[in-house]
Amino acid sequence: MGGAYLIGIVIMLISWLVGKQLRSRFEKYSRTPLSNGMSGKEIAERMLQDHGITTVKVVSVAGQLNDHYNPANRTVNLSESVYHARNAAAAAVAAHECGHAVQHATAYRWLTLRSTLVPAVSISSRLVQWVLLGGILLINSFPQLLMVGIVMFALTTVFSVITLPVEYDASNRALAWLERSNLVTAGEHAMSADALKWAARTYLVAAIGSIGTLMYYVMIFMDRRN
Repeated sequence: MGGAYLIGIVIMLISWLVGKQLRSRFEKYSRTPLSNGMSGKEIAERMLQDHGITTVKVVSVAGQLNDHYNPANRTVNLSESVYHARNAAAAAVAAHECGHAVQHATAYRWLTLRSTLVPAVSISSRLVQWVLLGGILLINSFPQLLMVGIVMFALTTVFSVITLPVEYDASNRALAWLERSNLVTAGEHAMSADALKWAARTYLVAAIGSIGTLMYYVMIFMDRRN
């Protein structure tokens, strides 16, 4: 288990550093008013309108950095600090979440695949830690349990990896639209790009950590067989 703890500590440290940079960037860019004076809600509605999407509603949700697109009820959920704000950070987040709505409307294959995996991943993520723990404790008498845990963890790892192109593509769509629409200045666009870059890195760190942990459990199982 020592190896898993070491991997976990390293990933948590990197994740903390990336998260710190992300919060720093968003705090900095939140102090930069948009020259067009538009709020995050208005930016989102304009992007949806420009893409001909009329069935998605932009709503405000409590909390911070919990902005997301819900394909089930077709809503772009913006935190209060993004929904009402009129700054470069809010523009970046609002456009990014609308990027997911555009993916949904155009049946972007990676988003479709991720959505398909959600039910299975939801179940696996709730049970996998207990199955893996039981598998390690019973590795000499019941190694099959560890294999079941590995398969469950592999599913969550695949989900993390699939999330990467979904998030990067949403950011690319957002930035391309912000530039094409001429709603932001060159400087504001650069700030939006930097903010979204750091946001994407949080998903990258999570995927790398998941892959590393999966490899560790696979090595435990292979060592048992040898």
